[in-house]
Amino acid sequence: MDVYGLIGNPVGHSLSPPIHEAGYEALGLDARYVTFEPDADAAAAAIEGAADLGVAGLNVTVPFKQDALDAVDPAPLAERIGAVNTVDYGPVRDGDADRPRGHNTDAAGVTRALEHHDVTVDGRDALVVGAGGAGRAAAFALADAGATVRVANRTAERAVELADTVPGATGGGLDDLADRVAAADLLVNATSVGMESPDETPVPAEHLHGDLAVLDAVYAPIETRLLREAADAGATTVDGAWMLLYQGVEAFEIWTDEEAPIEPMNAALRAELE
Repeated sequence: MDVYGLIGNPVGHSLSPPIHEAGYEALGLDARYVTFEPDADAAAAAIEGAADLGVAGLNVTVPFKQDALDAVDPAPLAERIGAVNTVDYGPVRDGDADRPRGHNTDAAGVTRALEHHDVTVDGRDALVVGAGGAGRAAAFALADAGATVRVANRTAERAVELADTVPGATGGGLDDLADRVAAADLLVNATSVGMESPDETPVPAEHLHGDLAVLDAVYAPIETRLLREAADAGATTVDGAWMLLYQGVEAFEIWTDEEAPIEPMNAALRAELE
């Protein structure tokens, strides 16, 4: 049996186990997905210890995504983003490397969620609201896929700092948000606005328009105020559960070298969110 898992603190709320377990069941794989909750300063030890236990792959969530970089051989995209959320022990097991390979599948979660909804990224003007971990992944993913990226953040300095590391990107505050949304083809909410307070939105309804595609990284609730008002404006909407699903799908495919069964994995996720 292959064992995969997740490290984070806390992990009790994670939706990764049902997503992955549904994939194993659908493909008839002899595999299980478990969770680990190491101490906040023990990311490297947990990643190294998992190898000793024979774990085949790990997902990594907060607060360990940055710390994981020091315990793996990071793939180029993970190194550029500055965070690892997927660890593959295959190269170590096969004798090809001394350290596991570290990936960031959050970026693929963005682009594959948009692709699933037939949203073209190449050549689009993309506005990413938020400069935290999700914002970093989204900005790099969209720029690498051919979009021109603008990062907007409440603290303008953080947006500028992120934009300086993303090819062709610019950054700034929220003072010109109306103009930025009006000029955008693609809008990504990479903040938690709309999660803790469902009646809140990062972008006022009057700024939204029918030429937008809107991806909200918030997945609880699935239909946020932003998505509801974007749909009312005629925009294409993509809920955050698709982003969550596809980052898991990407990890699944890295670990198993199998094409992930999207439908049962998505059904398992949405059953948990109902």
